[in-house]
Amino acid sequence: MRALLGYAGASLALAAEQSGCHLGWNTLAALGSVESGHGTHDGSALGADGTALPGIFGPALDGSAFAAISDTDRGAWDGSSEWDRAVGPLQFIPATWERWGADGNGDGVDDPQQIDDAALAAGRYLCHYGELSRPERWRTAVFAFNHVDSYVDTVAATANSYAVPAG
Repeated sequence: MRALLGYAGASLALAAEQSGCHLGWNTLAALGSVESGHGTHDGSALGADGTALPGIFGPALDGSAFAAISDTDRGAWDGSSEWDRAVGPLQFIPATWERWGADGNGDGVDDPQQIDDAALAAGRYLCHYGELSRPERWRTAVFAFNHVDSYVDTVAATANSYAVPAG
């Protein structure tokens, strides 16, 4: 599975650049599962290069079903110059991508639709919250990713389910 390469690569990169973070690949995989079914949401698929095609775009954040977030990127990442939309397999809001975007595959471009880039960016965002082997710190970081307690519980259960078979 192409997504797994992105999660594992990001985890290894983070271990080298932020050894005190202790973010496991399984957390990134759980986020990818919950956010986009590992890049398969709404008919998308990850290509051999790790890019979601067609691109993955969340609903307009216009306050009707989710928080209202006015456009922050002039539509550059999400195609909307009125409201922001989360983008890519890890569903970054454009302003968050602007801060945390990463070039995980080394091609010189940071693209939220590319799983290596998105996984590394998500990992850096989570590691910003510190040492994540402590459950309360891990929950704080994942809650920051999406401010819903049930989301954190789902990500935790999914991450744990991935960790068990891996040993």
